[in-house]
Amino acid sequence: MSGNVNNKKVPCEALFSYNIMLIGFMGSGKSAVAEYLGEMLAMEQVEMDALIVEKEGMSIAEIFEKHGEAYFRDSESDLLIELQKKQHAVISCGGGAVLRDENVRSMKEKGRVVYLTAAPETIYNRVKDSTQRPILNNNMNVDFISTLMENRRERYEMAADIIIHTDNKSIEEICEELIGTLNAMEVKQ
Repeated sequence: MSGNVNNKKVPCEALFSYNIMLIGFMGSGKSAVAEYLGEMLAMEQVEMDALIVEKEGMSIAEIFEKHGEAYFRDSESDLLIELQKKQHAVISCGGGAVLRDENVRSMKEKGRVVYLTAAPETIYNRVKDSTQRPILNNNMNVDFISTLMENRRERYEMAADIIIHTDNKSIEEICEELIGTLNAMEVKQ
């Protein structure tokens, strides 16, 4: 397994002996960054929301409608415990996964937590056409997004090992910054 970092083949195990846990508000770029980073470093990519959808056999919106948000959050917590068995994976966590302390502990146990963030206007532009965001359905506007982001900001920041702002950056630029920051953390330890 190797990745192309700065045009050199580098085994992902040599770079990171842990999982990379991506957190952030919906539309912050977690899925796109996980996919690109996973390919770049030849690491397994895990999309938590997609695994929950697959397991439940229904969309997140349907899960919320049929079982409620608490049920969905329980599914997130159970999945995070299960994901602790993985090594060398890039895991895109659901936007609300940091709302529970036990989830943050699970993320930090086997990984480094990377908080991807963007301005509310950027988030709105990324998610405005989605019907699969039950928290935003009937509230798809910048003011609501801004309020919800602010309500969660402290939780994201508290959980994060590093914070990366994704506004006006390509996926490649975000991934390069992420890798550089994680490598710098390893050197300091």
